[in-house]
Amino acid sequence: MNRTILHDLVVNGENSLVEFKRDDVRKEDLAKEMVALLNLEGGHILLGVEDDGDISGLARSPAETEEWVMNIARDLVQPGFVPTWQCVTMDDNAVVGVIGLSADSPDKPYRARRRGAWTTFLRVGTTSRMASREEDGRLYQSSHVMRYDTRPVLGTSLEDVDVERIRNYLQEIQGRTVVPSAKEDQAWRRLLANIDVLDGTKTTSPATVAGLLLFGLNPARRLPQSGISAWSFPGIEKDYNTTDEEVIRGPLVSLGSGDDMVARGVIDRAVDFVKRNMGTTAWLEGARRRRKPAFPVETIREAIVNAVTHRDYTLAHTDVEISMYKDRIEVISPGRLPNGVTVQKMADGLRAARNEMLKDVLRDYGYVEHMGLGVRNRIIGAMRKHNGTEPDLVEEESRFIVRLWKQAREDSS
Repeated sequence: MNRTILHDLVVNGENSLVEFKRDDVRKEDLAKEMVALLNLEGGHILLGVEDDGDISGLARSPAETEEWVMNIARDLVQPGFVPTWQCVTMDDNAVVGVIGLSADSPDKPYRARRRGAWTTFLRVGTTSRMASREEDGRLYQSSHVMRYDTRPVLGTSLEDVDVERIRNYLQEIQGRTVVPSAKEDQAWRRLLANIDVLDGTKTTSPATVAGLLLFGLNPARRLPQSGISAWSFPGIEKDYNTTDEEVIRGPLVSLGSGDDMVARGVIDRAVDFVKRNMGTTAWLEGARRRRKPAFPVETIREAIVNAVTHRDYTLAHTDVEISMYKDRIEVISPGRLPNGVTVQKMADGLRAARNEMLKDVLRDYGYVEHMGLGVRNRIIGAMRKHNGTEPDLVEEESRFIVRLWKQAREDSS
Protein backbone atom coordinates (compact mmCIF):
# COMPACT_ATOMS: atom_id res chain seq x y z
CA MET A 1 0.00 0.00 0.00
CA ASN A 2 1.42 3.39 -0.93
CA ARG A 3 0.80 6.87 0.48
CA THR A 4 -1.82 7.77 -2.14
CA ILE A 5 -3.94 4.66 -1.53
CA LEU A 6 -3.73 5.13 2.24
CA HIS A 7 -4.72 8.78 1.91
CA ASP A 8 -7.80 7.77 -0.10
CA LEU A 9 -8.79 5.20 2.53
CA VAL A 10 -8.56 7.82 5.26
CA VAL A 11 -10.50 10.43 3.26
CA ASN A 12 -13.31 7.94 2.54
CA GLY A 13 -13.67 7.18 6.24
CA GLU A 14 -14.45 3.99 8.11
CA ASN A 15 -16.64 1.38 6.45
CA SER A 16 -17.23 -2.35 6.46
CA LEU A 17 -13.66 -2.93 5.24
CA VAL A 18 -11.70 -0.19 7.02
CA GLU A 19 -11.27 0.59 10.73
CA PHE A 20 -9.29 3.49 12.28
CA LYS A 21 -7.50 3.02 15.60
CA ARG A 22 -5.04 4.96 17.73
CA ASP A 23 -1.99 2.87 18.42
CA ASP A 24 -2.71 3.00 22.17
CA VAL A 25 -5.92 1.00 21.64
CA ARG A 26 -6.49 -1.75 24.19
CA LYS A 27 -5.22 -5.14 23.04
CA GLU A 28 -8.63 -6.75 23.51
CA ASP A 29 -10.32 -4.06 21.41
CA LEU A 30 -7.83 -4.50 18.57
CA ALA A 31 -8.39 -8.27 18.67
CA LYS A 32 -12.14 -7.67 18.43
CA GLU A 33 -11.74 -5.51 15.30
CA MET A 34 -9.40 -8.05 13.69
CA VAL A 35 -11.89 -10.85 14.26
CA ALA A 36 -14.88 -8.85 13.02
CA LEU A 37 -13.16 -8.03 9.73
CA LEU A 38 -11.82 -11.56 9.27
CA ASN A 39 -15.31 -12.99 9.76
CA LEU A 40 -16.78 -10.76 7.06
CA GLU A 41 -14.74 -9.86 3.97
CA GLY A 42 -11.38 -8.94 5.43
CA GLY A 43 -10.06 -5.40 5.20
CA HIS A 44 -7.58 -3.07 6.89
CA ILE A 45 -7.06 -1.60 10.33
CA LEU A 46 -5.15 1.68 10.21
CA LEU A 47 -3.15 2.20 13.40
CA GLY A 48 -2.33 5.80 14.09
CA VAL A 49 -5.55 7.25 12.63
CA GLU A 50 -8.18 8.91 14.83
CA ASP A 51 -11.90 8.17 14.53
CA ASP A 52 -12.40 11.49 12.72
CA GLY A 53 -9.68 10.70 10.19
CA ASP A 54 -6.92 12.84 11.69
CA ILE A 55 -3.56 11.11 11.37
CA SER A 56 -1.78 11.01 14.74
CA GLY A 57 0.74 8.36 13.73
CA LEU A 58 2.42 5.61 15.69
CA ALA A 59 3.78 6.59 19.11
CA ARG A 60 6.07 3.56 19.23
CA SER A 61 8.61 2.43 16.71
CA PRO A 62 7.29 0.46 13.73
CA ALA A 63 9.22 -2.63 14.89
CA GLU A 64 7.74 -2.49 18.40
CA THR A 65 4.23 -1.95 17.04
CA GLU A 66 4.56 -4.84 14.60
CA GLU A 67 5.61 -7.24 17.37
CA TRP A 68 2.71 -6.01 19.53
CA VAL A 69 0.22 -6.58 16.69
CA MET A 70 1.55 -10.06 15.90
CA ASN A 71 1.34 -11.09 19.57
CA ILE A 72 -2.31 -9.99 19.69
CA ALA A 73 -3.13 -11.96 16.52
CA ARG A 74 -1.48 -15.04 18.02
CA ASP A 75 -2.59 -14.85 21.66
CA LEU A 76 -5.95 -13.03 21.69
CA VAL A 77 -7.47 -14.45 18.49
CA GLN A 78 -8.65 -18.04 18.06
CA PRO A 79 -7.42 -19.61 15.87
CA GLY A 80 -4.25 -17.55 15.88
CA PHE A 81 -3.15 -16.12 12.56
CA VAL A 82 -0.53 -13.87 10.95
CA PRO A 83 -1.86 -10.62 9.46
CA THR A 84 0.06 -8.62 6.90
CA TRP A 85 1.84 -5.57 8.27
CA GLN A 86 3.07 -2.44 6.56
CA CYS A 87 4.13 1.02 7.64
CA VAL A 88 3.37 4.05 5.47
CA THR A 89 5.00 7.45 6.09
CA MET A 90 2.70 10.36 5.32
CA ASP A 91 3.57 13.89 4.13
CA ASP A 92 4.02 15.21 7.69
CA ASN A 93 6.29 12.23 8.52
CA ALA A 94 3.61 10.61 10.68
CA VAL A 95 3.78 6.83 10.34
CA VAL A 96 0.60 4.77 9.95
CA GLY A 97 0.62 1.04 10.61
CA VAL A 98 -1.55 -0.94 8.21
CA ILE A 99 -2.87 -4.31 9.40
CA GLY A 100 -4.09 -6.37 6.44
CA LEU A 101 -6.77 -9.03 7.02
CA SER A 102 -7.46 -11.57 4.28
CA ALA A 103 -10.93 -12.02 2.78
CA ASP A 104 -10.17 -15.65 1.92
CA SER A 105 -9.45 -17.03 5.37
CA PRO A 106 -10.47 -20.72 5.63
CA ASP A 107 -10.67 -20.78 9.44
CA LYS A 108 -13.90 -18.94 10.19
CA PRO A 109 -15.32 -18.24 12.64
CA TYR A 110 -12.54 -16.33 14.38
CA ARG A 111 -13.02 -15.41 18.04
CA ALA A 112 -11.49 -12.72 20.22
CA ARG A 113 -10.64 -13.17 23.88
CA ARG A 114 -12.56 -10.66 26.00
CA ARG A 115 -13.17 -10.78 29.72
CA GLY A 116 -11.85 -14.33 29.89
CA ALA A 117 -14.17 -15.73 27.17
CA TRP A 118 -13.77 -16.39 23.44
CA THR A 119 -16.38 -14.42 21.49
CA THR A 120 -17.26 -14.25 17.79
CA PHE A 121 -17.59 -10.76 16.33
CA LEU A 122 -18.89 -9.56 12.97
CA ARG A 123 -18.40 -6.33 11.05
CA VAL A 124 -21.68 -4.51 10.43
CA GLY A 125 -21.11 -1.29 8.52
CA THR A 126 -18.65 0.78 10.57
CA THR A 127 -19.16 -1.15 13.81
CA SER A 128 -18.23 -4.55 15.17
CA ARG A 129 -20.74 -6.53 17.21
CA MET A 130 -21.14 -9.95 18.78
CA ALA A 131 -22.41 -12.59 16.34
CA SER A 132 -25.76 -14.25 17.00
CA ARG A 133 -26.03 -18.02 17.26
CA GLU A 134 -27.35 -18.19 13.69
CA GLU A 135 -24.55 -15.97 12.35
CA ASP A 136 -21.99 -18.10 14.17
CA GLY A 137 -23.46 -21.19 12.50
CA ARG A 138 -23.24 -19.61 9.06
CA LEU A 139 -19.56 -18.83 9.62
CA TYR A 140 -18.88 -22.46 10.50
CA GLN A 141 -20.78 -23.52 7.41
CA SER A 142 -18.87 -21.15 5.11
CA SER A 143 -15.58 -22.66 6.28
CA HIS A 144 -16.80 -26.24 5.67
CA VAL A 145 -16.26 -27.03 9.36
CA MET A 146 -19.94 -27.81 9.74
CA ARG A 147 -22.49 -29.17 7.29
CA TYR A 148 -25.71 -27.52 8.33
CA ASP A 149 -27.93 -29.85 6.32
CA THR A 150 -26.82 -32.87 8.38
CA ARG A 151 -27.39 -31.20 11.74
CA PRO A 152 -30.09 -32.80 13.92
CA VAL A 153 -33.45 -31.09 14.26
CA LEU A 154 -34.16 -31.43 17.97
CA GLY A 155 -37.59 -32.67 18.93
CA THR A 156 -37.95 -34.87 15.83
CA SER A 157 -37.63 -38.61 15.33
CA LEU A 158 -38.36 -41.39 12.86
CA GLU A 159 -42.05 -40.55 13.27
CA ASP A 160 -41.46 -37.16 11.60
CA VAL A 161 -40.30 -38.56 8.26
CA ASP A 162 -42.42 -40.15 5.55
CA VAL A 163 -41.20 -43.74 5.44
CA GLU A 164 -43.18 -44.48 2.26
CA ARG A 165 -41.51 -41.56 0.48
CA ILE A 166 -38.11 -42.81 1.65
CA ARG A 167 -38.98 -46.35 0.57
CA ASN A 168 -39.84 -44.97 -2.87
CA TYR A 169 -36.48 -43.17 -2.98
CA LEU A 170 -34.51 -46.25 -1.94
CA GLN A 171 -36.27 -48.68 -4.27
CA GLU A 172 -37.33 -46.65 -7.30
CA ILE A 173 -34.58 -44.03 -7.38
CA GLN A 174 -31.59 -45.84 -5.87
CA GLY A 175 -32.64 -49.27 -7.09
CA ARG A 176 -32.33 -51.10 -3.76
CA THR A 177 -34.04 -54.46 -3.74
CA VAL A 178 -34.24 -54.94 0.04
CA VAL A 179 -35.53 -52.40 2.57
CA PRO A 180 -36.95 -52.94 6.08
CA SER A 181 -40.63 -53.65 6.53
CA ALA A 182 -42.94 -50.98 7.96
CA LYS A 183 -42.74 -52.50 11.47
CA GLU A 184 -38.95 -52.74 11.70
CA ASP A 185 -38.30 -49.44 13.48
CA GLN A 186 -34.76 -50.27 14.61
CA ALA A 187 -33.76 -51.42 11.14
CA TRP A 188 -35.15 -48.19 9.68
CA ARG A 189 -33.29 -46.11 12.25
CA ARG A 190 -29.99 -47.82 11.41
CA LEU A 191 -30.52 -47.47 7.68
CA LEU A 192 -31.62 -43.84 7.81
CA ALA A 193 -28.77 -42.91 10.15
CA ASN A 194 -26.35 -44.42 7.63
CA ILE A 195 -27.69 -42.18 4.86
CA ASP A 196 -27.95 -39.07 7.11
CA VAL A 197 -31.74 -38.85 7.09
CA LEU A 198 -31.55 -39.42 10.86
CA ASP A 199 -28.74 -38.46 13.23
CA GLY A 200 -27.40 -41.72 14.57
CA THR A 201 -25.13 -40.02 17.12
CA LYS A 202 -28.13 -39.09 19.27
CA THR A 203 -30.00 -41.67 21.36
CA THR A 204 -33.34 -40.28 20.14
CA SER A 205 -32.27 -40.48 16.46
CA PRO A 206 -33.67 -37.07 15.43
CA ALA A 207 -34.13 -36.23 11.77
CA THR A 208 -31.44 -34.15 10.12
CA VAL A 209 -32.21 -30.84 8.44
CA ALA A 210 -31.84 -32.44 4.99
CA GLY A 211 -33.80 -35.53 6.01
CA LEU A 212 -36.70 -33.38 7.15
CA LEU A 213 -36.54 -31.10 4.10
CA LEU A 214 -36.50 -34.00 1.67
CA PHE A 215 -38.78 -36.54 3.32
CA GLY A 216 -40.49 -34.87 6.30
CA LEU A 217 -44.19 -35.35 6.94
CA ASN A 218 -44.47 -31.70 7.99
CA PRO A 219 -41.08 -30.00 7.61
CA ALA A 220 -42.41 -26.50 8.29
CA ARG A 221 -43.38 -27.46 11.84
CA ARG A 222 -39.71 -27.56 12.86
CA LEU A 223 -38.16 -25.70 9.92
CA PRO A 224 -40.41 -22.75 9.10
CA GLN A 225 -37.92 -21.70 6.41
CA SER A 226 -38.52 -24.90 4.43
CA GLY A 227 -41.09 -23.74 1.89
CA ILE A 228 -41.61 -21.58 -1.17
CA SER A 229 -43.82 -18.50 -1.30
CA ALA A 230 -45.07 -17.81 -4.82
CA TRP A 231 -46.96 -14.82 -6.24
CA SER A 232 -48.14 -13.76 -9.67
CA PHE A 233 -48.64 -10.02 -10.22
CA PRO A 234 -50.49 -8.46 -13.16
CA GLY A 235 -47.99 -5.62 -13.64
CA ILE A 236 -44.25 -5.11 -13.39
CA GLU A 237 -44.11 -4.26 -9.67
CA LYS A 238 -45.11 -6.01 -6.45
CA ASP A 239 -48.60 -5.06 -5.41
CA TYR A 240 -51.34 -6.19 -3.06
CA ASN A 241 -53.27 -7.18 -6.16
CA THR A 242 -52.22 -10.68 -7.26
CA THR A 243 -53.59 -12.95 -9.94
CA ASP A 244 -52.44 -16.06 -8.05
CA GLU A 245 -50.49 -16.85 -4.90
CA GLU A 246 -49.53 -19.95 -2.99
CA VAL A 247 -47.47 -20.85 0.07
CA ILE A 248 -46.00 -24.22 -0.80
CA ARG A 249 -45.15 -26.49 2.12
CA GLY A 250 -44.14 -30.13 2.49
CA PRO A 251 -41.21 -32.37 1.51
CA LEU A 252 -39.08 -31.25 -1.41
CA VAL A 253 -39.37 -34.46 -3.41
CA SER A 254 -42.43 -36.16 -4.88
CA LEU A 255 -43.73 -39.62 -4.09
CA GLY A 256 -43.77 -41.68 -7.26
CA SER A 257 -42.80 -40.36 -10.67
CA GLY A 258 -44.30 -39.56 -14.06
CA ASP A 259 -47.83 -40.86 -14.56
CA ASP A 260 -47.55 -42.83 -11.31
CA MET A 261 -46.93 -39.76 -9.11
CA VAL A 262 -48.93 -40.10 -5.89
CA ALA A 263 -48.01 -36.86 -4.10
CA ARG A 264 -46.14 -33.93 -5.57
CA GLY A 265 -43.28 -32.40 -3.62
CA VAL A 266 -42.48 -28.72 -3.13
CA ILE A 267 -40.24 -28.51 -6.20
CA ASP A 268 -42.82 -29.96 -8.61
CA ARG A 269 -45.63 -27.92 -7.09
CA ALA A 270 -43.58 -24.73 -7.49
CA VAL A 271 -42.91 -25.58 -11.14
CA ASP A 272 -46.66 -26.20 -11.58
CA PHE A 273 -47.39 -22.73 -10.14
CA VAL A 274 -45.10 -21.06 -12.67
CA LYS A 275 -46.42 -23.11 -15.60
CA ARG A 276 -50.04 -22.17 -14.93
CA ASN A 277 -49.21 -18.46 -14.58
CA MET A 278 -46.45 -17.73 -17.09
CA GLY A 279 -48.62 -17.67 -20.20
CA THR A 280 -47.27 -17.77 -23.74
CA THR A 281 -45.54 -15.55 -26.26
CA ALA A 282 -46.76 -15.26 -29.84
CA TRP A 283 -45.20 -14.31 -33.17
CA LEU A 284 -46.00 -14.44 -36.86
CA GLU A 285 -44.29 -17.00 -39.03
CA GLY A 286 -45.32 -16.06 -42.54
CA ALA A 287 -49.11 -15.84 -42.40
CA ARG A 288 -49.40 -18.17 -39.40
CA ARG A 289 -49.45 -17.15 -35.76
CA ARG A 290 -47.17 -19.23 -33.56
CA ARG A 291 -47.14 -19.60 -29.76
CA LYS A 292 -44.81 -21.07 -27.20
CA PRO A 293 -44.51 -21.00 -23.40
CA ALA A 294 -43.14 -17.70 -22.15
CA PHE A 295 -40.22 -19.53 -20.47
CA PRO A 296 -38.55 -22.92 -20.93
CA VAL A 297 -39.78 -25.29 -18.24
CA GLU A 298 -36.25 -26.66 -17.82
CA THR A 299 -35.05 -23.17 -16.92
CA ILE A 300 -37.83 -22.65 -14.37
CA ARG A 301 -37.11 -26.00 -12.77
CA GLU A 302 -33.36 -25.33 -12.63
CA ALA A 303 -33.85 -21.94 -10.96
CA ILE A 304 -36.20 -23.42 -8.35
CA VAL A 305 -34.01 -26.45 -7.69
CA ASN A 306 -30.93 -24.24 -7.26
CA ALA A 307 -32.81 -21.99 -4.86
CA VAL A 308 -33.94 -24.80 -2.53
CA THR A 309 -30.66 -26.71 -2.82
CA HIS A 310 -28.19 -23.90 -2.20
CA ARG A 311 -30.14 -21.46 -0.02
CA ASP A 312 -28.96 -20.64 3.49
CA TYR A 313 -31.20 -22.64 5.81
CA THR A 314 -29.74 -20.98 8.90
CA LEU A 315 -31.88 -17.95 7.96
CA ALA A 316 -35.08 -18.89 9.78
CA HIS A 317 -38.57 -17.75 8.76
CA THR A 318 -37.45 -16.87 5.21
CA ASP A 319 -38.92 -18.82 2.31
CA VAL A 320 -37.56 -19.12 -1.17
CA GLU A 321 -39.62 -16.63 -3.19
CA ILE A 322 -41.04 -16.83 -6.70
CA SER A 323 -42.40 -13.55 -8.01
CA MET A 324 -43.99 -13.48 -11.45
CA TYR A 325 -44.56 -10.22 -13.31
CA LYS A 326 -45.84 -9.15 -16.69
CA ASP A 327 -42.31 -8.92 -18.06
CA ARG A 328 -40.22 -11.30 -15.93
CA ILE A 329 -39.91 -13.99 -13.26
CA GLU A 330 -37.71 -13.67 -10.17
CA VAL A 331 -36.61 -16.65 -8.08
CA ILE A 332 -35.08 -15.41 -4.83
CA SER A 333 -32.92 -17.61 -2.61
CA PRO A 334 -32.18 -16.47 0.97
CA GLY A 335 -28.51 -16.00 1.79
CA ARG A 336 -25.41 -15.09 -0.14
CA LEU A 337 -23.72 -17.47 -2.58
CA PRO A 338 -21.94 -20.32 -0.79
CA ASN A 339 -18.29 -21.14 -0.25
CA GLY A 340 -16.49 -18.59 -2.42
CA VAL A 341 -18.89 -18.90 -5.36
CA THR A 342 -19.35 -15.80 -7.52
CA VAL A 343 -21.86 -15.01 -10.24
CA GLN A 344 -19.16 -15.33 -12.89
CA LYS A 345 -17.99 -18.68 -11.51
CA MET A 346 -21.58 -19.95 -11.64
CA ALA A 347 -21.92 -18.81 -15.24
CA ASP A 348 -18.66 -20.57 -16.09
CA GLY A 349 -19.88 -23.87 -14.60
CA LEU A 350 -18.32 -23.95 -11.11
CA ARG A 351 -19.65 -26.81 -9.00
CA ALA A 352 -20.04 -25.93 -5.33
CA ALA A 353 -22.76 -26.59 -2.79
CA ARG A 354 -23.75 -25.27 0.60
CA ASN A 355 -25.95 -28.30 1.35
CA GLU A 356 -24.18 -31.39 0.07
CA MET A 357 -26.76 -33.98 1.09
CA LEU A 358 -29.62 -32.04 -0.49
CA LYS A 359 -27.61 -31.75 -3.69
CA ASP A 360 -26.75 -35.46 -3.75
CA VAL A 361 -30.32 -36.67 -3.20
CA LEU A 362 -31.81 -34.21 -5.68
CA ARG A 363 -29.21 -35.34 -8.20
CA ASP A 364 -30.40 -38.93 -7.64
CA TYR A 365 -33.91 -37.76 -8.57
CA GLY A 366 -32.61 -36.02 -11.68
CA TYR A 367 -33.37 -32.50 -10.44
CA VAL A 368 -29.68 -31.55 -10.29
CA GLU A 369 -27.55 -31.93 -13.41
CA HIS A 370 -24.81 -34.51 -12.89
CA MET A 371 -22.10 -32.34 -14.43
CA GLY A 372 -23.01 -29.34 -12.30
CA LEU A 373 -23.54 -27.10 -15.33
CA GLY A 374 -27.20 -26.29 -14.74
CA VAL A 375 -26.79 -22.52 -14.50
CA ARG A 376 -24.64 -22.35 -17.61
CA ASN A 377 -26.73 -24.73 -19.72
CA ARG A 378 -30.29 -24.76 -18.38
CA ILE A 379 -30.58 -21.12 -17.36
CA ILE A 380 -28.22 -18.96 -19.39
CA GLY A 381 -27.97 -21.17 -22.47
CA ALA A 382 -31.63 -22.16 -22.52
CA MET A 383 -32.87 -18.54 -22.22
CA ARG A 384 -30.58 -17.40 -25.03
CA LYS A 385 -31.94 -20.14 -27.23
CA HIS A 386 -35.56 -19.56 -26.18
CA ASN A 387 -35.87 -15.81 -26.68
CA GLY A 388 -32.39 -14.32 -26.95
CA THR A 389 -32.43 -12.78 -23.46
CA GLU A 390 -29.71 -12.75 -20.81
CA PRO A 391 -30.84 -13.80 -17.33
CA ASP A 392 -29.84 -11.52 -14.47
CA LEU A 393 -27.91 -13.32 -11.73
CA VAL A 394 -27.75 -10.90 -8.83
CA GLU A 395 -26.09 -11.38 -5.44
CA GLU A 396 -27.26 -8.96 -2.76
CA GLU A 397 -26.40 -8.67 0.92
CA SER A 398 -28.67 -11.47 2.11
CA ARG A 399 -30.17 -13.06 -1.00
CA PHE A 400 -29.46 -14.32 -4.52
CA ILE A 401 -31.83 -13.52 -7.39
CA VAL A 402 -32.32 -15.28 -10.72
CA ARG A 403 -34.28 -12.91 -12.97
CA LEU A 404 -35.67 -14.23 -16.26
CA TRP A 405 -37.07 -11.93 -18.94
CA LYS A 406 -39.98 -12.65 -21.29
CA GLN A 407 -38.38 -10.67 -24.09
CA ALA A 408 -35.30 -8.60 -24.81
CA ARG A 409 -35.36 -5.14 -23.25
CA GLU A 410 -34.90 -2.11 -25.43
CA ASP A 411 -32.17 -0.71 -23.21
CA SER A 412 -30.24 -4.00 -23.01
CA SER A 413 -26.89 -4.06 -24.74
